[in-house]
Amino acid sequence: MLILSIPKMVVSSQAGWTSLKKRHPTLLSVFMRLALPLSLLPPVMLAYVGPHYGNMFVDGLGSKNWVEISLAFFIAEMTTLLFMGWFIKQVADTYRARVSTQDAYILACIAPVPLWLSSLALFVPSLAFNIGIAFVALGATLSLIYHGIHAICHARDALSATAIAQTVMGAGMAGWAVLLTLLLAA
Repeated sequence: MLILSIPKMVVSSQAGWTSLKKRHPTLLSVFMRLALPLSLLPPVMLAYVGPHYGNMFVDGLGSKNWVEISLAFFIAEMTTLLFMGWFIKQVADTYRARVSTQDAYILACIAPVPLWLSSLALFVPSLAFNIGIAFVALGATLSLIYHGIHAICHARDALSATAIAQTVMGAGMAGWAVLLTLLLAA
């Protein structure tokens, strides 16, 4: 199962990625079995935690309309996922790396898994704890992007693969910042 391979994929460009390439799952199966269920975690957690103990994080958060915020957050997640798949493909093409559109979108579905899982930390009503978990998850996500680019992009050389990865990681961090900004502005 793909989700069990993700810890190995965080630390290696071979482990997990090789078996993924051999299995060659469809984008639809990766989206339906991995991305969609896990991307629902943050909105569900926000809808639950916000009204119950949002004020423990920041005064006034408990009184917000968390159902609307959660829906908007989910839509923003899906938009970001679509953008990142497209962006990975465009950057790889710019560096003349051979990556299929499907593989670019599969990487876009795999990379945010740590961030999606980190939303479970919201069960702990501690802002410091949640910030710490979020940064660990961001690091794991960036590592997945780095190793995923090296695994799926048939770049001319390691330097090109690293440049692709750095560009995609920068866009991923910008996307994460936009999602957090939308959440805090709500």
